[in-house]
Amino acid sequence: MEVLKNANNKAPTIGVIGLGYVGLPLALEFSLNGFDVIGMDINFDKVMKLKMGESLLGNDISTKLQLCLSSNSNTIFFTTEYSMISKCEAIIICVPTPLNEMREPDLSYLEDAVSNIRKHVRKNSLIVLESTSYPGTTEDLLLSKFSDDGYIIGKDLYLCYSPERIDPGTLNNNITHIPKVIGGVTPKCLERGINLYKAIVLKLIPVTSTKTAEMTKLLENTFRSVNIAFINEFALLCEKIGVNIWEVIKAASTKPYGFMSFYPGPGVGGHCIPVDPVFLSWRAKHHNFFSEFIEISQEINRAMPNYVVQKITEALNRNMKCINGSKLLLLGMTYKPNIADYRESPSIEIYEMLNYLGAKITVNEPNIDLIYDKKGNIIENKELSYHELANYDCIVILTAHSVYQPELIVKYADLIVDTRNLLDGYIDDKIVLLGAPDKNFDLKKLVAI
Repeated sequence: MEVLKNANNKAPTIGVIGLGYVGLPLALEFSLNGFDVIGMDINFDKVMKLKMGESLLGNDISTKLQLCLSSNSNTIFFTTEYSMISKCEAIIICVPTPLNEMREPDLSYLEDAVSNIRKHVRKNSLIVLESTSYPGTTEDLLLSKFSDDGYIIGKDLYLCYSPERIDPGTLNNNITHIPKVIGGVTPKCLERGINLYKAIVLKLIPVTSTKTAEMTKLLENTFRSVNIAFINEFALLCEKIGVNIWEVIKAASTKPYGFMSFYPGPGVGGHCIPVDPVFLSWRAKHHNFFSEFIEISQEINRAMPNYVVQKITEALNRNMKCINGSKLLLLGMTYKPNIADYRESPSIEIYEMLNYLGAKITVNEPNIDLIYDKKGNIIENKELSYHELANYDCIVILTAHSVYQPELIVKYADLIVDTRNLLDGYIDDKIVLLGAPDKNFDLKKLVAI
């Protein structure tokens, strides 16, 4: 329990750098468990809102935030100043690691964080990286830098990697109950990391190195990406053959062994699935290893928004309407149901393609007030009125939020393109389902003509 006590025999002060979907819940959990926590983020507006008890990460996080701020026993402080790191005995890095415009890893946030930590870190501190990156990041960006500064890693500074595992929008999205993988640069580093996290996590999974922990994260999400790509391609095949992919998946799921359900959709989104496989593929090329499997999967998933636009175009054509000038209502802009996160959401890409083609687009996203396109322009977010659905040439279901009422959509809409099988069980000629044949528009017959 050494790391849980400082020189004054009390719980150490923990610094969490990056207060987004990973860092903020982590900071709050440590605070609720009796630690003094300093949450640091370079976004001034975000820090000011957090100080006032405001969070955009959902009701559960907002409740915990207000509890931490109001309780005399929980001490949490939010700041934009890296100098506050000098007060911390443990530092957890949770900054973004996105892709740049060339779809290559952008490590600028992480590099900036490490640079600032080096200026203020205390001797004997524990530093844990949670941000997703390529295998070897901890060694390349932390171990090498702090070693250059004269620290003996495992003796007077301790380095670990522990990948975040969060599943927004699910009942299981509680970091205390999700098993946590952790690797250390040295055995002593690992020991310190375990002693820190076991204060809030019920089950820890130690591995032999930081590189192993980094690769574990990439395996988890590349596995999902590859399987989603497979089921997306399988859905397109089912359309050609004249079979409903959703019925096929439901039937296959009855097998009690050897099958895991994945579902097709308009593309992949979020902070992991579209990004993590790219880190792995990018790093592999540095070792002269080219993963065609990963690359092909990425191509299939990235092509799905284009396919959805094609499907919308075909659906309008069968009603003798052109996409240019048609009034469309897009339902759901987040990348998965019942969350307030539209990062990398395929809905945004579909919106922009339809807008480029001249469609008159209205969107409804019940979980977010303000939505921006990739250029930073606000996308009008209109409250849903089922009685007005008939005013649109086509309703496009992009995210299957639980608040949507399928029976009312079917009742009032004239034409529906359902990319998520929200209307499961409804049989109506006006429904065009991704992964199922459209009996009213057969391209093969058109080609034959």
